[in-house]
Amino acid sequence: MRHPFLVPDYPHFLHGGDYNPEQWLATPEILAEDLRLAKLAGVNSWSVGIFSWAALEPEEGHFTFDWLDGVLEKMAAAGMKAVLATPSGAKPNWMAAKYPEIRRVQASGNREPQGGRHNHCFTSPVYREKVSLINTRLAERYQNHPALGVWHLSNEYSGECHCPLCKDAFRLWLQKKYGTLEKLNHAWWSAFWSHSYTAWEQIDWLDGSVHGFLLDWRRFTSDQTADFIRCEAAPLRRLTPNIPITTNLMGGFFPLDYRRLAKELDLVSWDNYPAYHSRENMAAIASGTGFTHDLMRGLKRGRPFMLMESSPSAVNWMAINKLLRPGVHRLKSLQAVAHGADSVQYFQYRKSRGSCEKFHGAVVDHVGHEHTRVFGEVAQVGKDLKKLEKVLGSTVPAEVAILYDWENRWILEEAAGPRKGLYDAYVDDHYRVFWRRGVSVDIVSAEDDLSGYRLVVAPMLYMLKPGVAESLQGFVEKGGTLFGGFLSGISDENDLVFLGGWPGPLRKLYGVWAEEIDYLYDDESNRLVPAEGCPFKSEAKARLACDLIHAESAKVLATYGDDFYAGRPVLTVNAFGQGKAYYLAARIEAAGLDELLGGIAGELRLKRALECHLPEGVTAQLRGDGKEEYIFVMNFTGQEKAMELPKGFFADLLEGGSVSGRLSLGAYGCRVLARSG
Repeated sequence: MRHPFLVPDYPHFLHGGDYNPEQWLATPEILAEDLRLAKLAGVNSWSVGIFSWAALEPEEGHFTFDWLDGVLEKMAAAGMKAVLATPSGAKPNWMAAKYPEIRRVQASGNREPQGGRHNHCFTSPVYREKVSLINTRLAERYQNHPALGVWHLSNEYSGECHCPLCKDAFRLWLQKKYGTLEKLNHAWWSAFWSHSYTAWEQIDWLDGSVHGFLLDWRRFTSDQTADFIRCEAAPLRRLTPNIPITTNLMGGFFPLDYRRLAKELDLVSWDNYPAYHSRENMAAIASGTGFTHDLMRGLKRGRPFMLMESSPSAVNWMAINKLLRPGVHRLKSLQAVAHGADSVQYFQYRKSRGSCEKFHGAVVDHVGHEHTRVFGEVAQVGKDLKKLEKVLGSTVPAEVAILYDWENRWILEEAAGPRKGLYDAYVDDHYRVFWRRGVSVDIVSAEDDLSGYRLVVAPMLYMLKPGVAESLQGFVEKGGTLFGGFLSGISDENDLVFLGGWPGPLRKLYGVWAEEIDYLYDDESNRLVPAEGCPFKSEAKARLACDLIHAESAKVLATYGDDFYAGRPVLTVNAFGQGKAYYLAARIEAAGLDELLGGIAGELRLKRALECHLPEGVTAQLRGDGKEEYIFVMNFTGQEKAMELPKGFFADLLEGGSVSGRLSLGAYGCRVLARSG
């Protein structure tokens, strides 16, 4: 299938970046030069207005749009599209001084001073009124402007506030959810340590010992952020109903549940800054980046997303800010497209002269001309995107879903007992198995519809919300394959543990009873001994966590080899309806997991982008529309790699002509092949 273009009636990739013309108002010749350079680089869009509130409203009620009028008029004349931002991410000094209530309060009770950004109270009626007013003025002025392509709400929503307004809002949120304190006390199990609440006003400070409280506070913070987004978007939706609305998310950002925020957006966009210059294995970083691209795409169930920010060179905020090696910028840009991006945009277009981001990478460096290595690489991406326009709107066809849940992640980091930091790393271990084989993956919620998948992977599904167990059972009953394991089915949505044996409501589905779990020291391990019918043949090693389980209706495929639980089941499979459910009771090393999950993928004959051997560090990712397929073959190593393609001919979208037989990829190389589906 084909999805709509990001900008209605604009059949092009958006290529551009954050541009701050308000920083250059004293030098109008800069704007003229930047337009010339944009054309040379194939840049067709700028994100403008993101931190412009002081330039748009220098005094309360006094609006100055003339400078922005000129920018947008020149962009329209050049055929460019504006990603026009609302300026709420950084409030002006006059506002912070006159209305101190809009400044956030820390958990300690101290009100934050003005400074930095993203430091406003989402609950404040004053701030909401001011935001609504400036957004209304922007929408009224530019609603019919030919340059207007997409609305960009604020910037990187984040943070929380503990002011009296937010505490009152939280209490109202809780009253709406629970109705009575009796129900709240039960859900929070607040009789523990005598923390039962007898009045709503007693819910006044964040109690980290009550996990239900922590979960609800984070849910409230996410909901309050989403409600602020609705407030921001309201005048834009009323005055410009046909202009899509987005905001730049931050990948797997921990504190906010992005699925709640995504419901308020027309398009998902995110800011991608992988550490491709680091000393870590580049392929491992590439796999993690691919996971996050797929996570962001999954927020809108497969609709192409916007790569809102990326750096064409070094950033300025890492411990060591190394330059990207030649070719890496092009590779990571096309990687985003391979996973569903219909834009490649940068922070920033022109480097600032001063303040904290003056050394952050940009398309136009301080030297101010096109004769730089980075500008040349950006221009190459611009040329590539023009050649790939037939890819626009196509989707990523996936037969595999990996379940990922922000709330599950929250509680696993808070629950006393389980090892910290396991969840994200273990999910990524599973994802990389498919990434290495060029098997497309959707990252979805456990509450999403699973009916279109053949394999569902559910690592560490600790928290089971209502309906999830039934959904997984229905998926397997109808012929699906489920792969899960340790730390699954432990608690309900309030972190009240299930009684009667783990994995709780999933016990019948997996056919096992998990009695206890052993957490290992970093230098400890246990062996996995395969039995007949096991998907892996060699002994693998278990590390960090070992679930001690009993096989009830499940068939044992491997057992532990060491310690007092030697001989106990570690890998099982349970026939359930027309499908089956695998339970892996330990975190095993990557090589063992690769052999295990790879064996299951082979048994299911899951569709691969290319049915051939992919060299180490090379992946193939697939986009398609049901009629034609687009295969992105990417080399995330600094060495040349070669491979034998499947039989047949492929069109080469970047280099022209056709390709068959042997395909060579230079260091950090990428080829985009097309074939009829």
